[in-house]
Amino acid sequence: MTSSSNSRLVLVMCFMISAFGIAIGAKFDQEFDITWGDGRAKILNNGDLLTLTLDKISGSGFQSKNEYLFGKIDMQLKLVPGNSAGTVTAYYLSSQGATHDEIDFEFLGNLSGDPYTLHTNVFSQGKGNREQQFHLWFDPTADFHTYSITWNPQRIIFYVDGTPIREYKNSESIGVSYPKNQPMRIYSSLWNADDWATRGGLVKTDWSQAPFSASYRNFSANACIPNSSSSCSSNSATLTSNSWLNEELDNTSQERLKWVQKNYMVYDYCTDSKRFPQGFPADCVQNN
Repeated sequence: MTSSSNSRLVLVMCFMISAFGIAIGAKFDQEFDITWGDGRAKILNNGDLLTLTLDKISGSGFQSKNEYLFGKIDMQLKLVPGNSAGTVTAYYLSSQGATHDEIDFEFLGNLSGDPYTLHTNVFSQGKGNREQQFHLWFDPTADFHTYSITWNPQRIIFYVDGTPIREYKNSESIGVSYPKNQPMRIYSSLWNADDWATRGGLVKTDWSQAPFSASYRNFSANACIPNSSSSCSSNSATLTSNSWLNEELDNTSQERLKWVQKNYMVYDYCTDSKRFPQGFPADCVQNN
Protein backbone atom coordinates (compact mmCIF):
# COMPACT_ATOMS: atom_id res chain seq x y z
CA MET A 1 0.00 0.00 0.00
CA THR A 2 1.39 3.42 -0.91
CA SER A 3 1.76 6.16 1.70
CA SER A 4 -0.99 8.24 0.11
CA SER A 5 -3.46 5.35 0.08
CA ASN A 6 -2.47 4.48 3.64
CA SER A 7 -3.27 8.04 4.72
CA ARG A 8 -6.60 7.97 2.90
CA LEU A 9 -7.48 4.75 4.73
CA VAL A 10 -6.62 6.33 8.08
CA LEU A 11 -8.68 9.41 7.16
CA VAL A 12 -11.69 7.22 6.41
CA MET A 13 -11.19 5.28 9.66
CA CYS A 14 -11.05 8.53 11.61
CA PHE A 15 -14.28 9.67 10.02
CA MET A 16 -15.91 6.35 10.92
CA ILE A 17 -14.79 5.91 14.53
CA SER A 18 -13.76 9.31 15.79
CA ALA A 19 -13.55 13.04 15.46
CA PHE A 20 -10.72 15.27 14.41
CA GLY A 21 -10.17 17.33 17.53
CA ILE A 22 -8.62 20.73 17.14
CA ALA A 23 -7.56 22.32 20.43
CA ILE A 24 -5.53 25.48 19.81
CA GLY A 25 -4.58 27.57 22.82
CA ALA A 26 -6.64 25.12 24.85
CA LYS A 27 -7.25 25.54 28.56
CA PHE A 28 -5.39 23.04 30.71
CA ASP A 29 -8.37 22.49 32.99
CA GLN A 30 -10.47 21.51 29.95
CA GLU A 31 -7.92 19.23 28.28
CA PHE A 32 -5.97 17.64 31.17
CA ASP A 33 -6.37 15.98 34.56
CA ILE A 34 -3.77 16.30 37.30
CA THR A 35 -3.11 12.69 38.25
CA TRP A 36 -0.58 12.73 41.07
CA GLY A 37 1.55 14.93 43.28
CA ASP A 38 -0.76 15.83 46.18
CA GLY A 39 -1.06 19.50 45.24
CA ARG A 40 2.35 19.85 43.61
CA ALA A 41 0.78 20.25 40.17
CA LYS A 42 -1.24 23.44 39.67
CA ILE A 43 -3.35 24.93 36.90
CA LEU A 44 -3.09 28.72 37.01
CA ASN A 45 -3.97 31.90 35.10
CA ASN A 46 -7.51 30.84 34.25
CA GLY A 47 -6.31 27.56 32.76
CA ASP A 48 -3.54 29.04 30.58
CA LEU A 49 -0.59 27.82 32.66
CA LEU A 50 0.26 24.51 34.32
CA THR A 51 3.17 23.98 36.70
CA LEU A 52 4.70 20.78 38.05
CA THR A 53 6.80 20.69 41.20
CA LEU A 54 9.22 18.15 42.66
CA ASP A 55 10.47 18.04 46.24
CA LYS A 56 12.11 15.30 48.29
CA ILE A 57 8.73 13.76 49.13
CA SER A 58 7.15 13.57 45.68
CA GLY A 59 7.04 14.74 42.11
CA SER A 60 3.85 15.45 40.15
CA GLY A 61 2.15 14.75 36.86
CA PHE A 62 -0.85 15.13 34.57
CA GLN A 63 -2.50 13.41 31.61
CA SER A 64 -4.83 14.37 28.78
CA LYS A 65 -8.54 13.72 29.04
CA ASN A 66 -8.54 12.56 25.40
CA GLU A 67 -6.76 9.72 23.66
CA TYR A 68 -5.34 10.37 20.20
CA LEU A 69 -4.73 8.15 17.18
CA PHE A 70 -2.38 10.14 14.93
CA GLY A 71 -2.08 13.90 15.03
CA LYS A 72 0.06 16.98 15.57
CA ILE A 73 0.71 17.84 19.23
CA ASP A 74 2.39 21.06 20.42
CA MET A 75 3.31 22.12 23.93
CA GLN A 76 5.43 24.98 25.24
CA LEU A 77 7.67 24.11 28.22
CA LYS A 78 10.04 26.03 30.44
CA LEU A 79 12.29 23.58 32.26
CA VAL A 80 13.71 23.44 35.79
CA PRO A 81 16.40 26.14 36.06
CA GLY A 82 19.74 26.06 37.88
CA ASN A 83 21.06 22.81 39.26
CA SER A 84 18.51 20.36 37.87
CA ALA A 85 20.76 17.29 38.08
CA GLY A 86 18.85 14.10 38.87
CA THR A 87 15.49 15.47 37.73
CA VAL A 88 13.53 14.35 34.68
CA THR A 89 10.73 16.29 33.01
CA ALA A 90 8.86 13.80 30.84
CA TYR A 91 6.38 14.76 28.09
CA TYR A 92 5.12 11.89 25.96
CA LEU A 93 2.31 10.01 24.26
CA SER A 94 1.54 6.51 25.50
CA SER A 95 -1.04 3.73 25.48
CA GLN A 96 -1.26 1.22 28.33
CA GLY A 97 -0.28 -2.39 28.93
CA ALA A 98 2.67 -4.68 28.29
CA THR A 99 2.44 -4.17 24.52
CA HIS A 100 1.98 -0.40 24.72
CA ASP A 101 3.05 2.18 22.15
CA GLU A 102 4.87 5.33 23.23
CA ILE A 103 6.49 8.45 21.75
CA ASP A 104 8.84 10.20 24.21
CA PHE A 105 10.36 13.54 24.98
CA GLU A 106 12.33 13.39 28.24
CA PHE A 107 14.45 16.25 29.53
CA LEU A 108 17.32 15.07 31.71
CA GLY A 109 18.54 17.72 34.14
CA ASN A 110 22.16 18.66 34.75
CA LEU A 111 24.45 20.71 36.94
CA SER A 112 24.26 24.49 36.60
CA GLY A 113 26.04 25.59 33.45
CA ASP A 114 25.88 22.17 31.79
CA PRO A 115 23.31 21.50 29.07
CA TYR A 116 20.09 19.56 29.44
CA THR A 117 19.93 16.27 27.53
CA LEU A 118 16.79 15.86 25.43
CA HIS A 119 16.06 12.13 25.29
CA THR A 120 13.71 10.74 22.60
CA ASN A 121 12.39 7.23 22.14
CA VAL A 122 9.72 5.34 20.20
CA PHE A 123 7.97 2.21 21.52
CA SER A 124 5.82 -0.13 19.48
CA GLN A 125 4.13 -3.22 20.89
CA GLY A 126 6.05 -2.77 24.12
CA LYS A 127 9.46 -2.59 22.47
CA GLY A 128 11.54 0.59 22.75
CA ASN A 129 15.34 0.79 22.76
CA ARG A 130 15.23 3.38 19.96
CA GLU A 131 16.89 6.23 21.82
CA GLN A 132 18.31 9.37 20.30
CA GLN A 133 19.60 12.13 22.56
CA PHE A 134 20.36 15.77 21.89
CA HIS A 135 21.64 18.93 23.49
CA LEU A 136 19.78 22.11 22.61
CA TRP A 137 21.03 25.27 20.92
CA PHE A 138 19.45 27.51 23.58
CA ASP A 139 18.82 27.59 27.32
CA PRO A 140 15.50 25.72 27.79
CA THR A 141 15.11 27.15 31.30
CA ALA A 142 15.24 30.85 30.37
CA ASP A 143 11.96 30.96 28.45
CA PHE A 144 9.21 28.80 26.96
CA HIS A 145 10.00 26.75 23.85
CA THR A 146 7.71 24.64 21.69
CA TYR A 147 8.15 20.85 21.58
CA SER A 148 6.04 19.10 18.95
CA ILE A 149 5.23 15.60 17.74
CA THR A 150 3.76 14.82 14.33
CA TRP A 151 2.50 11.23 14.22
CA ASN A 152 1.01 9.84 11.05
CA PRO A 153 0.91 6.44 9.31
CA GLN A 154 4.24 7.01 7.55
CA ARG A 155 6.45 8.67 10.15
CA ILE A 156 6.90 10.31 13.54
CA ILE A 157 8.67 13.67 13.55
CA PHE A 158 10.00 15.37 16.67
CA TYR A 159 10.30 19.17 16.48
CA VAL A 160 11.83 21.84 18.70
CA ASP A 161 10.60 25.37 17.92
CA GLY A 162 9.55 24.14 14.48
CA THR A 163 12.97 22.62 13.71
CA PRO A 164 12.91 18.84 13.15
CA ILE A 165 15.37 16.99 15.35
CA ARG A 166 14.32 13.41 14.62
CA GLU A 167 12.31 11.49 12.05
CA TYR A 168 11.26 7.90 12.76
CA LYS A 169 9.87 6.19 9.65
CA ASN A 170 7.42 3.33 9.43
CA SER A 171 9.48 0.16 8.79
CA GLU A 172 6.66 -2.38 8.68
CA SER A 173 7.77 -3.36 5.18
CA ILE A 174 10.86 -4.98 6.74
CA GLY A 175 9.02 -6.54 9.66
CA VAL A 176 9.35 -3.82 12.31
CA SER A 177 6.14 -2.91 14.15
CA TYR A 178 4.97 0.72 14.11
CA PRO A 179 2.58 2.61 16.41
CA LYS A 180 -0.65 2.76 14.45
CA ASN A 181 -3.44 0.86 16.22
CA GLN A 182 -3.36 1.96 19.85
CA PRO A 183 -4.76 5.37 20.84
CA MET A 184 -2.42 7.25 23.17
CA ARG A 185 -2.88 9.87 25.85
CA ILE A 186 -0.49 12.73 26.54
CA TYR A 187 1.35 12.39 29.83
CA SER A 188 3.79 14.66 31.60
CA SER A 189 5.60 14.41 34.90
CA LEU A 190 8.46 15.91 36.90
CA TRP A 191 10.22 13.32 39.02
CA ASN A 192 13.45 12.29 40.69
CA ALA A 193 15.57 9.87 38.63
CA ASP A 194 18.99 10.45 40.11
CA ASP A 195 19.78 6.74 39.87
CA TRP A 196 20.29 7.19 36.10
CA ALA A 197 19.34 10.62 34.71
CA THR A 198 22.56 12.63 35.06
CA ARG A 199 25.86 11.04 33.97
CA GLY A 200 24.36 7.59 34.43
CA GLY A 201 23.44 8.29 38.05
CA LEU A 202 26.82 9.62 39.17
CA VAL A 203 25.38 13.07 39.93
CA LYS A 204 22.60 13.02 42.52
CA THR A 205 19.75 15.44 43.10
CA ASP A 206 20.72 18.37 45.35
CA TRP A 207 17.64 18.62 47.55
CA SER A 208 18.84 21.92 49.01
CA GLN A 209 17.77 23.40 45.65
CA ALA A 210 14.20 22.05 45.98
CA PRO A 211 11.44 22.59 45.18
CA PHE A 212 12.08 22.18 41.45
CA SER A 213 9.46 23.45 39.02
CA ALA A 214 8.65 23.18 35.30
CA SER A 215 5.96 25.20 33.49
CA TYR A 216 3.65 24.49 30.54
CA ARG A 217 1.54 26.71 28.29
CA ASN A 218 0.01 26.97 24.78
CA PHE A 219 -0.99 23.34 24.35
CA SER A 220 -2.54 22.53 20.98
CA ALA A 221 -3.66 19.28 19.41
CA ASN A 222 -4.84 18.71 15.85
CA ALA A 223 -5.55 15.03 16.06
CA CYS A 224 -7.88 12.11 15.59
CA ILE A 225 -9.84 11.36 18.79
CA PRO A 226 -11.20 7.78 18.79
CA ASN A 227 -14.72 7.10 20.03
CA SER A 228 -15.60 10.77 20.21
CA SER A 229 -19.27 11.58 20.56
CA SER A 230 -19.01 14.20 17.83
CA SER A 231 -18.64 13.36 14.17
CA CYS A 232 -15.93 14.31 11.71
CA SER A 233 -16.73 16.88 9.11
CA SER A 234 -15.51 16.26 5.59
CA ASN A 235 -15.50 19.90 4.57
CA SER A 236 -12.40 21.37 2.96
CA ALA A 237 -11.43 23.39 6.03
CA THR A 238 -11.22 20.26 8.15
CA LEU A 239 -9.24 18.37 5.55
CA THR A 240 -6.82 21.25 5.12
CA SER A 241 -6.25 21.45 8.86
CA ASN A 242 -5.28 17.78 8.89
CA SER A 243 -2.27 18.18 6.61
CA TRP A 244 -0.27 16.29 9.26
CA LEU A 245 -1.74 13.05 7.89
CA ASN A 246 0.67 13.30 4.94
CA GLU A 247 3.34 15.47 6.52
CA GLU A 248 6.91 14.77 5.49
CA LEU A 249 10.11 16.77 5.55
CA ASP A 250 10.80 18.95 2.52
CA ASN A 251 14.36 19.70 1.38
CA THR A 252 14.74 22.69 3.70
CA SER A 253 13.50 20.69 6.69
CA GLN A 254 15.82 17.82 5.79
CA GLU A 255 18.75 20.21 5.86
CA ARG A 256 17.67 21.54 9.26
CA LEU A 257 17.39 17.97 10.55
CA LYS A 258 20.92 17.21 9.31
CA TRP A 259 22.20 20.39 10.99
CA VAL A 260 20.71 19.39 14.34
CA GLN A 261 21.94 15.82 14.14
CA LYS A 262 25.45 16.87 13.10
CA ASN A 263 25.88 19.55 15.77
CA TYR A 264 23.62 18.59 18.69
CA MET A 265 23.00 14.83 18.67
CA VAL A 266 24.91 13.17 21.51
CA TYR A 267 23.58 9.60 21.22
CA ASP A 268 22.04 7.47 18.47
CA TYR A 269 21.12 3.84 19.03
CA CYS A 270 21.80 3.17 15.36
CA THR A 271 25.52 3.92 15.80
CA ASP A 272 26.05 2.14 19.13
CA SER A 273 28.04 -0.90 18.02
CA LYS A 274 28.94 -1.85 21.61
CA ARG A 275 25.27 -2.14 22.46
CA PHE A 276 24.44 -4.08 19.30
CA PRO A 277 27.54 -6.21 18.56
CA GLN A 278 25.50 -8.63 16.45
CA GLY A 279 24.27 -5.87 14.16
CA PHE A 280 22.07 -2.81 14.39
CA PRO A 281 18.26 -3.08 14.68
CA ALA A 282 16.44 -3.48 11.39
CA ASP A 283 14.68 -0.11 11.62
CA CYS A 284 18.07 1.63 11.48
CA VAL A 285 18.08 0.89 7.74
CA GLN A 286 15.03 3.11 7.22
CA ASN A 287 15.97 5.75 9.76
CA ASN A 288 19.54 6.63 8.78
